[in-house]
Parts: sequence; C-alpha cells; structure tokens
Amino acid sequence: MNLDGFSMRPLTIELSTALIGGRVDKITQQNKANLTLTIRQPGKTFLLRISLAPQNPSLHLLTKAPENLPEPPTFCMVLRKNLENGRIAAIRQHELDRIIFIDVDSIGAGGKIQTFTLAAELIGKYSNLILIHDGLIVDALKKIGTNSSRVRTVLPNQIYQLPPAQDKLDIFATDVEEILSRIKLDGTLRLDKAVMNVCQGFGPQSVRETIFRAGLPVDIKISALDAKDFDSLRDALIDIRDDAKISKPCMIVDAGKVLAISAVKLNYLRGEIRTFETLSELLKTADEISGSYVPPDKEKFSKLAGNELRRATNKIAVLESELAAAENADDWRIRADNLSTYRYRLKDHVDAEITVENIYDGEKISIPLDKRLTISANIQACYKKYDKLKRSTRFIAEQIELCREEIFYLESIVHALNSSTTLADIDEIRTELIAGGYIKEFKKRTALSKKSQPLKFFAPDGTEILVGKNNSQNDRLTFKIAAPDDLWLHTKDITGSHVIIRSSQVSDETLQFAAEIAAHFSKAQNSSNVPVDYVRCKFVKKPSGAKPGFVIFTNQRTLYVTPRVDLKKFLSTISD
Repeated sequence: MNLDGFSMRPLTIELSTALIGGRVDKITQQNKANLTLTIRQPGKTFLLRISLAPQNPSLHLLTKAPENLPEPPTFCMVLRKNLENGRIAAIRQHELDRIIFIDVDSIGAGGKIQTFTLAAELIGKYSNLILIHDGLIVDALKKIGTNSSRVRTVLPNQIYQLPPAQDKLDIFATDVEEILSRIKLDGTLRLDKAVMNVCQGFGPQSVRETIFRAGLPVDIKISALDAKDFDSLRDALIDIRDDAKISKPCMIVDAGKVLAISAVKLNYLRGEIRTFETLSELLKTADEISGSYVPPDKEKFSKLAGNELRRATNKIAVLESELAAAENADDWRIRADNLSTYRYRLKDHVDAEITVENIYDGEKISIPLDKRLTISANIQACYKKYDKLKRSTRFIAEQIELCREEIFYLESIVHALNSSTTLADIDEIRTELIAGGYIKEFKKRTALSKKSQPLKFFAPDGTEILVGKNNSQNDRLTFKIAAPDDLWLHTKDITGSHVIIRSSQVSDETLQFAAEIAAHFSKAQNSSNVPVDYVRCKFVKKPSGAKPGFVIFTNQRTLYVTPRVDLKKFLSTISD
C-alpha cells in the first residue's frame, strides 16, 4: 500500500510549490525509518516527513510536530551538520521512478555555496535515504555492502549510482501512440502485464485503473484486442495522464483497512472512497490508518516478551507433566512393597519384568526391573523414586503457580506494548523490563522530557475516564491519580488496562460506557459478553513486593459488556 512512481509526479510538484526556497531549520529522527525536516518559509513553517517504513514509504507534509528520539542517531547528526540552515533549491523526481531528490544549498568553508542532495528512494523494503555531495555518498540511513547486494552498494565516499534502470516509457514525455505500439509487441502477454511492462512508474493501482477506464478485462491477452479496444486503451491512458496533471488524491478503505492510494481517482475498486485536497494529507491519513510509525524498541520488546511468554508456557507444560507423575508416587511405593514381599521368589539379574498378585488388591501387577541391579537394589530404587516424587509435589505446585503469575505478567507487557504509541510509553516499559531482569541497561540513557500520560476519555455526560496504557501507568493511575471514591474497573481475570471513572457519583450509562472501554483495552477486545469488575478505588490494594500493575481488591461487582469500538470521538489529549 504505497504510491507508485506515476502518483509521485504530482506529489513532487506539490512539495516543490510549498518548500522550494525554504530554510532547513531543524532535522529530527523519530525511529529507524522516520525523519522530519522543519522548513521555514516567510510567515510559515512546514514539517516534511520522510518515512522509509517498508509497508508505506512516503514523503509528505505533517500538520503536527512528532516526538523525537532523545539521542539523535549518527545519520541524523550528519544531516544536521550538512543541511541545517541550508535552502531548498529543488525537489525533483528521477523520471517516473519512486526516487525523489531534494537539493539543499548551504554555505561551506570560505563562504562558498555548496549543494547537497538528499535522495529518498521510496521502493518498499529497499527504501533508503542517502546524502550526496558532488556525486559522492556522504552517508546513508541504510548502508549496503557487497555482502547485502551484488548489484549496487551504498557506502560513504562511493559514487552514487541509481538503482538499475528499467526500459519503460514515461507517459508524460512519450506520445501515447508509441506506448500503444510497445504494448502490441508481445501478443502472448496479459493486458495488465503489458501495460506495467511498458509504462514507467505504473504500479498495480494505476494499471488496473487504466484498464478499467478502457472498459477491458485485466486478464485479456494482447492478441485478443481489436482496433476499437486499442482506441479505448488510448483514451484511458490520456485520461489518467490528464487526471494526474491536476491531481485528485484518493484512498479506498474497506473495513478500516487501506486498499489503495493514488494521485488520481480510483474507480475499479469497491469500498469507501475518500478524497483529499493534497497528497500530503492523503499520505498522512494512510500512515495513521496503517500505523506505519512504530516507536523505537517496540518491535524488539514485543519479540522479547513473546519469546519469554513462549518459554514460560512451555515450562508450565513440563511442570504440569512432572506434577502428574509426582501425584502417581504411590505407584512406586506399591511396586517396592510387592518386590519386598515376593523377593524370595526372584533371582538377581534375570528378569526385566515380573508379574505378581498385588498384595493390596489381589489384581495382577507388572513390575519392570533393572537387570543390572540386584532385587534388593531395585527395591531401594523404587522407594527412592517414591520419596523423590512425594517431596517434589509441593515444590512443583509452587513453581507452577509462579509460572502462571509470570505468564499473566508477560501478557500484561504484551498488551501494554500493543497499546504503546509514544516514546514515553516505551521508555516506561523499558524501565519495567530492566527492573524485572528481562533486559540489562548497558548505559545510562538520556531522560525523556515528559512522562507518558494515560488516555483520557469523556463519557457522553461529560464524566472524565482515564485508561492506563502500561503497568507503571496503571499503578500511578490507581494509587496516585485516582481519589478513594473514584470507580476502578478491570476485565475479570483477563489481561487489560486499569480504568478510572473520576467521579464518586456515576450514572448507569457512564458505568456501562467505562466498562466497554475497559473491555476494549484488554486481551478480550475482539470478544463479546466480557466480564468487567468495578469497585471503589479505596478497596484496591497492592500487595507488598507485587509486580507492576498487579493488585488485589474486594467488594467488587461485575458487568458483562461488548467492547466499545467507536472511541475516537470521545478521546481527549492530556496536556503535560
């Protein structure tokens, strides 16, 4: 789900109109895939987001400044050194490829003007951001050596080379008749493949839209088309080219998922059609829906928590198996007692198994023997096994309980990571993982300037409702922010967030609303009839030495609700 090269042409024009002549005031980096350039024009400031997220690489303007890493990475520092206070001289697209160059003029040594070029290669998982000066690579966000690519390396002090070129035609610079002639060359190809092979910058969306406008099936063979069909295709190519010149940004959404985005209106897809004034607005919205921004370390911590959760789950399965064996300890005592009773009949080192009448119930019982041991030694071995299993029963039961507590805690970490959207959220989880011994802190980190804040909602009657996003926040919310008579809610025996209703007098409608929020911010958010406990905060306690987020409570009541989904309109931003 990204813009193809065809749609990036009007995007380049849009950005050029807004930014050329502007001064690069500040460069910040949000994570390993996102940077933002603050560009000042007379009387106005623009925020240019460069995103290399594989699922949606893009270049667009923001309306709100994003939060930044407390310690800028090396590449960000290189960009600051060479580009800050420079002027945007040009923004240009390489032919119709998904490569946009930003030329920045800055004053170098001796007052000489020097031009740096920032190459944004927005090509899916191979996306990269490369700083170039006088044709040489200064630095790159992703350095590519010979071990990673045999075709093209990207390393400092190398000559910058464009990605391998494709023999295709630019619809804006080539006569349509020439394009049609090239399409006709291979009659064995399907129409969609032929158009994509010939038209430079055309991705699947542009190809399908062109064929739809021509009124032709996408899978028809070129050899099956007649003169009228090619006339229709010619008209469709001209039509989509002309649409791109005036730009009609369009997004197709189905069930909350973005199906396609384009600089032209898409008619071939079914779904909700959303149109936008600018391509930047389109790309910003697509980012928000797809969640392409991931706070640093979120993926790493999610993987760590997932691995620890699997380890604990496997461990508890082994422990339960050992407990089941320990609970059958009497079988070993019965074997030993029977061997002691019948030992006069048996000879050492002869039988691998004997069958006798059980002295306790008269039924036949088979007893395996170790032929390497004497009968007396086999008896002692059975008694030792019995004693060991009896002693281990209590220990294993304690270990199982501890393992279950760890699983519940790790599930809360996973839930918190899924809810985390800011650097402050992730920083609190990092602190919690360090305190729990799951990760080590190798160096002192720069403290974030602001703390993570809980989510704030307002019920239809105006009552304030707060929701914790992680365990540390849950503790702070329940024991420091909430008043004793505020109402506390949590899904019953299900991992989820602490929810606080900031009122001592709560209507049934507000209680129902808050319970639906609690169900939404829990592991059961995709279920129905979810049990939610509620109680006054004064009845919620934290046991001494308990893990973050763990509480006990009394006097609770339970509601059964379906998780709320339409929460966005009730959400309010909490000020610091």
